[in-house]
Amino acid sequence: MTQLDVLIVGAGPAGLTLACDLARRGVRHRIIDAADAGFSGSRAKGVQPRTLEVFDDLGLVDDVLDRSLRYPLLGVHVGPVTIPWRMMARHEPTDDVPYPETRLIPQYDTDACLRRRLADLGGAVEFSTRLVEYDGPTTGGSVVATVVGPRGEEAIRARYIVGADGGASAVRSRAGIAFVGDTDEGDRMIVADVVVEGLARNRWHVWPRSGGRFVALCPLPGDSFQLMLRLKGGETPERDPAAIDRMVREATGRAGLRVRGVSWSSVFRPNVRLAERYRAGSAFLVGDAAHVHTPAGAQGLNTGVQDSHNLGWKLAQVIAGAPDELLDTYEAERRPVAARVLGLSSVLYQSISNRPLAAAKRGDEERQLQLSYRGGPLATEIPGATDSAVQAGDRAPDARFRLPDGHQGTLFDAFRGPHFTLLAVGDAAIEALGGLAWPSKGAELEMVPIPTAGAAGVTAAYGLRQPAHILVRPDGYVAHVATRDWQAALRRASALMCPR
Repeated sequence: MTQLDVLIVGAGPAGLTLACDLARRGVRHRIIDAADAGFSGSRAKGVQPRTLEVFDDLGLVDDVLDRSLRYPLLGVHVGPVTIPWRMMARHEPTDDVPYPETRLIPQYDTDACLRRRLADLGGAVEFSTRLVEYDGPTTGGSVVATVVGPRGEEAIRARYIVGADGGASAVRSRAGIAFVGDTDEGDRMIVADVVVEGLARNRWHVWPRSGGRFVALCPLPGDSFQLMLRLKGGETPERDPAAIDRMVREATGRAGLRVRGVSWSSVFRPNVRLAERYRAGSAFLVGDAAHVHTPAGAQGLNTGVQDSHNLGWKLAQVIAGAPDELLDTYEAERRPVAARVLGLSSVLYQSISNRPLAAAKRGDEERQLQLSYRGGPLATEIPGATDSAVQAGDRAPDARFRLPDGHQGTLFDAFRGPHFTLLAVGDAAIEALGGLAWPSKGAELEMVPIPTAGAAGVTAAYGLRQPAHILVRPDGYVAHVATRDWQAALRRASALMCPR
């Protein structure tokens, strides 16, 4: 019987993110997927700024940026008139937000970038490998899973099993976790990757109310468009190329517009659900296995990636000897985020029919840079806390700093990797580094001394008014900001998050 630390079921963006994170931490894992190959459609095509920061930490952001585009202007077609409309404000990089814009990239390319990074880290997806059953999820301890793949049936014993296997998750079902919500079977939309003739590629074309339909064609990197075509009530969802070509021409009223090829298609139904729990003993849920959304707002993929970025370091720490309670903080931090995102995407989707331009508008909330775990189990008050703008539980912004030898660096360079980071900002904070202790097992602690003369960028980004120690978790969120009692603050943090 194969012995593992973690078995990941499902190789979409959430599962691949978790596999990359565990691989760089040296955690024994396998990632399986029932499909014969990677997902071939564009489905989730928007990668938000916070997710780009996750990809920076994992070492694949350049690959994603090379294969993605800025979102184009909308072209809203109303009769013979085309109205240009900016879907989201343009944002230029700043010292604290180096990746400010949502990037347009088809999901098959995002998945491929993650698989390449996993290969760089020595891992690979086991395709054509299906989870049959598993035992022992609700009582803790290990699980024994039966999988069937090219080598036949195999038994795997793992300390943890993670369901990244989508809305119909077998892991969630076996764990007995309810998937609360509803599916609107009467509201259907064809989503497809198509090659189109007779349409400019410099706009995301939208026909908001075309004969009772909503039609949108978004140019993807390369030569195809993603089609979203809302069906009429009771209409049969025909997906062969000839039918799609006919429906698009009828809905747009443009005889010269022709759909010449369909490489992928799906029928979407508004399915809004949230798992009642994210954990059952040794079983965990990430991504669509934990929450499913409407496609509006480009939130689902991004929320799933960030689920895994939150869970990965916690699994590794507990495997190394940290208290099991650390794993309970995964649900405590991530489930409220998903609940809020579900509400946001539902409101945007419902606006498509009656307020299409409002539905197309995107703001700061969708960018997910302001997500915070303030008040959560890992962000409670500590002695020596400060009233800085950035508090425990907040995203740790990037900033530039300068060392006494003239070396200039950025905080994201310091954060990148599987470690915790302790920023000592200011001369007095640097002097207090002496004698600080950190456990020898689990994720290491990297100390970054930033002298007062070179700390202007950091103090501005974090709103510091005095020398401080800022402990940053491996997922890029602040564990604490302390201005005194430095050793006590670090001891408390290590007791919560590190092996004993």
